[in-house]
Amino acid sequence: MTDAVVHFEIIGTDPVRLREYYGELFGWEYEVGDTVSGQVSEPGNYGFVDGSTTGAPGLNGGVGGGPGLQPKALFYVGVDDVGAALDRAEELGGRRVFGPDGVPGKLVVGQFTDPEGNLVGVAGPK
Repeated sequence: MTDAVVHFEIIGTDPVRLREYYGELFGWEYEVGDTVSGQVSEPGNYGFVDGSTTGAPGLNGGVGGGPGLQPKALFYVGVDDVGAALDRAEELGGRRVFGPDGVPGKLVVGQFTDPEGNLVGVAGPK
């Protein structure tokens, strides 16, 4: 799991419209529910995309958001320890946006910006 892209997200202020758009555009199917962090999407507004519908088996995604969230598209890299990865990102000149957040042992996420301001996510078991 370490250091591979494991998830993508498309977040916007109108997640229903985004899910309809990407569903029509790419044929994605969704299972709508909650995400691991309210900083990612409002409760009940996150549409999980199974990798079998993205054309990249094993690469799952999500389309969500809500009125209080900034539109963005990002990817998540799998790491063993989200907190340690965020610490290292900061040591190298990045900035922690949030995290670690989630359920240790199940799924923990965080986000940081690189030195140029690009948003990147990390996800792992702790």
